[in-house]
Amino acid sequence: MSGRDGAVGVLLSAEPGRTPRADARRNMERLVEAARAAVAEIGVEVTAHEIARRAGVGIGTFYRRVSSREALLEAVLDEVLAEMADLAANAGADPDPWRGFETFAAAYVRLRAESCGIREAVGGACGPNLDPVLGQIQEGLRLLVERAQEAGVMRADVAWQDVPFLLAAVATGPRTLRLRAGDEQWGRNLRIVLDGLHAPRTQGLPGTPPA
Repeated sequence: MSGRDGAVGVLLSAEPGRTPRADARRNMERLVEAARAAVAEIGVEVTAHEIARRAGVGIGTFYRRVSSREALLEAVLDEVLAEMADLAANAGADPDPWRGFETFAAAYVRLRAESCGIREAVGGACGPNLDPVLGQIQEGLRLLVERAQEAGVMRADVAWQDVPFLLAAVATGPRTLRLRAGDEQWGRNLRIVLDGLHAPRTQGLPGTPPA
């Protein structure tokens, strides 16, 4: 399954030899949109009835359009993760290695922080079918880290494998030690992590040495 085909196209193509009617495509588009929102808010345990309710269709229509709840969620998660893999590839083309890494890191952490379903998917809760797209994200992140290290703008003593765990740790829960997280707490956490990963900038000293 390729998220780059789009979840709607992937699900419609599951019925080979049939050209979908316009109303069938509209229903599929509603289901995919509703599933994306529901899986972000609730997670991968969201029910078919909840997705159908959000899409404004009956449960009968739901099962006429998709073979199963799992097939719909897999297509939606694959689509979102493929978008993230594309972002990693685009970040790797940035002429500034640190800016490319920072751009991807911020988007990745935001997605993890704001989507329960993506957090579960990248944590391995959805089985092996998403392994190909997760592998693409992993490879993209590896290249971003190694490129930044080769340019001397990221600490050389950090293994690229450390970085996914650091980024995962940035997305925090709403409370800890009786404290409530601030607005966009993940962004504050990310800034600290990025500053820790950034290689120190060596600036020339002004003036002349003592005589």
